[in-house]
Amino acid sequence: MAHLQEEDFQQAAGLLKEVKKEIQSFIVGQDSVIEELLWTIFSGGHALLEGLPGLGKTMLVRTIAEVMDLSFSRIQFTPDLMPSDITGTMMIQPNEEGKQIFEFFQGPLFANIILADEINRATPKTQSALLEAMGEKTVTVMGDTKEMLVPFFVLATQNPIDLEGTYPLPEAQVDRFATKILVSYPNKQDLKTIILRTTGSEQPLLKKMMQKEDVLHIQKLVKQILISEDILELAVRIIAATQPTDEDACDEVKKYVQYGIGPRGLQSLIMVAKSRALMEGRYHVSIGDLKMAAKPVCRHRILINFEGEAEGVTQDQIIEQTIKTVQATGAVQ
Repeated sequence: MAHLQEEDFQQAAGLLKEVKKEIQSFIVGQDSVIEELLWTIFSGGHALLEGLPGLGKTMLVRTIAEVMDLSFSRIQFTPDLMPSDITGTMMIQPNEEGKQIFEFFQGPLFANIILADEINRATPKTQSALLEAMGEKTVTVMGDTKEMLVPFFVLATQNPIDLEGTYPLPEAQVDRFATKILVSYPNKQDLKTIILRTTGSEQPLLKKMMQKEDVLHIQKLVKQILISEDILELAVRIIAATQPTDEDACDEVKKYVQYGIGPRGLQSLIMVAKSRALMEGRYHVSIGDLKMAAKPVCRHRILINFEGEAEGVTQDQIIEQTIKTVQATGAVQ
């Protein structure tokens, strides 16, 4: 690797550490959530955040947008939200000559970071408008296609317990999220720190650590991170082994999984592992990167069957067992 390029990677890794530190100066006790969100953003993916209300998911996303100096838009998803409420709409306006013309008025989707709050409360029709923006980086209004801003990330939240009045996300949309990140309840010490920070008169001021050009540059660097044939082979076997019909599938997968992970999951696993490698200051993907990326990338893509649900089997348990089995039967350890 050329000396200049090596310097470029080192600078990027240093900048990412500073960004993480700045976010942690404001957000208490969610270190793994912050890391996983940063891996997702710099891999160019979208993230689904799941956690109870009041755990600071909105504050976390707003903080990330501020530290990266990106435009931010929060959309509260409700059952009466229409597609045009998020994409924007055509309105009749008089032009300079006094004639009536259609003019496009942008909706809240036109920002760099979109916080889709309680995404599973919106109707499938509105969810599909968001799906187009996430997948194609465009929206179509009255037959006219509009490009999204660059960079563009959707960070969506959903509440795991309140199922009344919700529309479960279709598999196609769930698969569009590179990662599903679980936001856990803070411990007592973190709770105390949160209260001291949020109820006092002094509010910490956040520094802008990078700009959108830096985000795009780091995304390009992530793509250049090397992955060896052995590690790629291991990633392919792990993803394939989540299918009950695969020869490497463990007993738990055969017994409890209805269907496993597809090719898009493999793409996300490689990209998120590359992003983690860069954040750790390395130019190549390690087995550790794959293992750390596996749960956030895979947990929302594995469908547990009725028997598995009845016995309380979780996707994370399936992922752990799959990695153990594949490593035990493969050459790469």
